[in-house]
Amino acid sequence: MHESDINKIASLIKQECQLKGYSAKTISSYQYIIRKFLESKQTPREYLLSLIQRNMSEETIRIAGFAIKFYLKIIKNNTANLKFELDNLPNVKRAKKLPTVLSKDEIEKLITSTTNIKHRLIIQIGYAAGLRVSEIINLKWQDIDFNRNIIHLKLAKGKKDRIVMLSQKVKDGLLYLDQNRSGYVFLTNRGTKYTARTIQKIIENAAKKAGIKKRTTPHSLRHSFATHLLENGTDIRYIKDLLGHANVSTTLIYTKVSNKDISKIKSPLD
Repeated sequence: MHESDINKIASLIKQECQLKGYSAKTISSYQYIIRKFLESKQTPREYLLSLIQRNMSEETIRIAGFAIKFYLKIIKNNTANLKFELDNLPNVKRAKKLPTVLSKDEIEKLITSTTNIKHRLIIQIGYAAGLRVSEIINLKWQDIDFNRNIIHLKLAKGKKDRIVMLSQKVKDGLLYLDQNRSGYVFLTNRGTKYTARTIQKIIENAAKKAGIKKRTTPHSLRHSFATHLLENGTDIRYIKDLLGHANVSTTLIYTKVSNKDISKIKSPLD
């Protein structure tokens, strides 16, 4: 396939993704995967098997499978083989790994080990409100209601609005951080938005200073938020809404890492 044809397909992929309301990140990922797939001149099965043989991560292979199926559904030529290709392209199962959860003591150490007030607030708000890293990056002052102590997350993942609580400690820190309170809440010294990678490094450095051995990421704060709420007796349905999950089955993963009930079971050794 010529480069011009691949570019046309990449453009078509973008248009279809935009019509479906997919994020810019998903669009870019799908375009990249389809480009690599077409350049390989392999069948969909051959391409996915080649990824497996190269020991690519399960998540990478899963996303590649979704992207190729998306391409097969929208492409107009070779329609005779379309159903065959789709029926013979299984989804790679997601590994059922439990989320990493920090203890309340580890969260406190993570926060207190951070001397930069802005970095400390990023960690605090990620944990205190269960925000995704993209939500921290795109948080605006106008989204925070200091009178009602709530944060209104607008068009978050899945293009859904949701309301989360504003912690008093976070509120005090934010009021101290900026008196103008306009535009994005978290900006670098150059006046630009933080990147996900920068926030990841902030949390990694804080964990290292705090002596935390667990792999700690921005999402670890969100996992810890949900687990600690569950352990405190918060109804799983409220936690679902606070996290912005579409289905409570997604939220139920936290019942597997919560020690709320496990700690009540006596070990046979005791």
